Amino acid sequence: MQQEDIWGAETARRYDTPGTGMFAPEVLEPAVERLAELANGGAALEFAIGTGRVGLPLAERGVPVTGIELSPPMVQQLRTKADEATLPVIVGDMATTVVPGRFSLVYLVYNTISNLLTQSEQVECFRNAARHLAPGGRFVIELWVPELRTLPPGRRATVWRTDADYIGLDTYDILRQHVVSHHFRFDDTEQARLYRSPHRYIWPAELDLMAQLAGFELESRNADWSGAEFTAESRSHVSVYRLPPTR
Repeated sequence: MQQEDIWGAETARRYDTPGTGMFAPEVLEPAVERLAELANGGAALEFAIGTGRVGLPLAERGVPVTGIELSPPMVQQLRTKADEATLPVIVGDMATTVVPGRFSLVYLVYNTISNLLTQSEQVECFRNAARHLAPGGRFVIELWVPELRTLPPGRRATVWRTDADYIGLDTYDILRQHVVSHHFRFDDTEQARLYRSPHRYIWPAELDLMAQLAGFELESRNADWSGAEFTAESRSHVSVYRLPPTR
């Protein structure tokens, strides 16, 4: 599975779910609020901006937002909501693509850094964030914590959600730190629709080392966008890294 194939026209067409899922106000609004605070009056760059789920409401808050996005169909979907002048987007890889300007904030939401399938690509993503930031700028990552503790010996899969119309499960390749997420959706027919996406999972400590290699320091880590304490039981985290004020 190549990322270009996963994020194609069909995915872009059904990606937006206004008011529900990751577009639900209780999910989206705390993220936008926190990112606006961290931008601190400066401009923001979103890696893997997608269809503008976060970038558009953040821009509406008065934060100048630019995006990098690998998938042209996702950008086309974004363009049905905002033009280039309102939200500029460069098509490219978030680990290597460079856009003009300096930013006070670079951010990656909803586990997207795990779409980079090698450790070296993930390290380069941190370095790319650093090259776009002004001194003292912040790089924010929202990422899930691998659920390996739920895997008994000999089992490769974890079921992480079951609804009447949806089942989500992950299959793990522990040696390579790879996971494939399987999303089964059901309707009132006898047919199910399967969507799969590959990821390389990252432990928080490994993420912190990647940050150090790019010149960042960990400023804060919380369990969610609202600032809940991050504990051993947290299933995800929002980590804020900061460059030194002078370099």
